[in-house]
Amino acid sequence: MASIASVILEAADPAAAQRFCTDAFGPDSQVQVRAGETPTTGFRGFTLSLTVSQPSGVDRLVEAAVEAGATTVKPATKSFWGYGGVVRAPDGALWKIASSAKKDKGPATERIDQFVLLLGVEDMAASKQFYVERGLVVGKSYGRKYVEFVTPPNSVKLALYGHRALAKDAGVAPEGTGSHRLVIGGDRGAFTDPDGFVWETATR
Repeated sequence: MASIASVILEAADPAAAQRFCTDAFGPDSQVQVRAGETPTTGFRGFTLSLTVSQPSGVDRLVEAAVEAGATTVKPATKSFWGYGGVVRAPDGALWKIASSAKKDKGPATERIDQFVLLLGVEDMAASKQFYVERGLVVGKSYGRKYVEFVTPPNSVKLALYGHRALAKDAGVAPEGTGSHRLVIGGDRGAFTDPDGFVWETATR
């Protein structure tokens, strides 16, 4: 079973980017930040998704993110799938905060149930096969629309989504050029996937 220990973001001001993650989502957000100024424009091809138990948790985390310096891309609202919204961090990363519930059933809490890294891919079949060949096990698969891999409980969950569909879900245009400014720290070794996402052996 593959394990992702951390998501590593590259930012021009790594200290500020790390401070945002801590202030908005807590010290255990499984996000590391390091210096990186590789040119990038538009959609960077991924979203960082936090799932919580109910809408009030979504509202709290969105509010905390905005207070920490994020800008709202999609205001939190009900949808067919539940309740959620999207914010853009000061370093440019897109964060989706969502709950499958549409109504609160208990006291408000900021507890994060799952951290999901969603990669936008151009060829779902090819990307899925690439990861299966590296030992990842498919947990859920919806044809060429969505693939989710099995990961340990305390690991970042990895999922693949069509590039254009992921951009639409995040509320941004799908066009983008340059670096993803993202490195995935896992236990599968060092490689680059078909869409240019870089993996390295986790250091923690």
